Amino acid sequence: MSDPVICFGQQPCGFFPKRFFHAKLLTARRLQQRIGGRIVYFCHDSDHDYRETTTPLRDLKTGDLKRLNFDHVGKLQKKYSPLYAKRIQGDWQEKTARVLPCFVPPAVVGIFLAVRADTVADFCLGMYRGLKLLDGVDVVRSGDPFVRVKAIEVADFYVDVDYEGELVRARCQAGRLTLHRGGDEYLELPWSEPRKASISPARDTRLRWMQSVVRCTHYVAGASEMQYLNRSETPEIEFVERDAIENSHESLVDYPWTAH
Repeated sequence: MSDPVICFGQQPCGFFPKRFFHAKLLTARRLQQRIGGRIVYFCHDSDHDYRETTTPLRDLKTGDLKRLNFDHVGKLQKKYSPLYAKRIQGDWQEKTARVLPCFVPPAVVGIFLAVRADTVADFCLGMYRGLKLLDGVDVVRSGDPFVRVKAIEVADFYVDVDYEGELVRARCQAGRLTLHRGGDEYLELPWSEPRKASISPARDTRLRWMQSVVRCTHYVAGASEMQYLNRSETPEIEFVERDAIENSHESLVDYPWTAH
């Protein structure tokens, strides 16, 4: 019998991760202590929603909540490029570091300044590693073309295509490639035959697509994730609800181990 594989999935969720991300990780680590095996973070960096990386931080003196995010290179890629391809403005890191002492200890600002990355997904992963959150955790990225080629084919998916000089994530449905402009408005792009290395799954096909690569035995999920996942498609997985946590959508900023 093979060793357990304990997986949790999440988009890059801020340059300081949300507290629900940490709760998933702690749940996975506790399960690993009990049953052994390894932990896999399925990093869904194919998503294109820039709001995923919004980083809510509380002022250390006033308690006021501020929401920070990356400065992107251009509106088109901010709205439509996958997170692994959203490029960061060159002065964003330095400008952000100047305001961070209002929200986090100096040691954490130092870790922030030490990250070297050009895209928002790479920067988030660099921070999570710098904060030692991913020690001993394997990372599988949905934007990785080798992962995409290895995964099964699914009927409902997105395709990364070039549009006006940028890589954008277009929905592929009924032989059409479209970008969602908002509301009921869509922009249809010129058709190009999807290549497997450019395909990422939609929400309802993501679990089977991921599982065809990760082959996990256990999956840690949040309460809302439990509601939409079609768990009957993967009867081989034991689903585990993540620990309950207060202020789950605020950023994790307490890293006592970074002071040593």
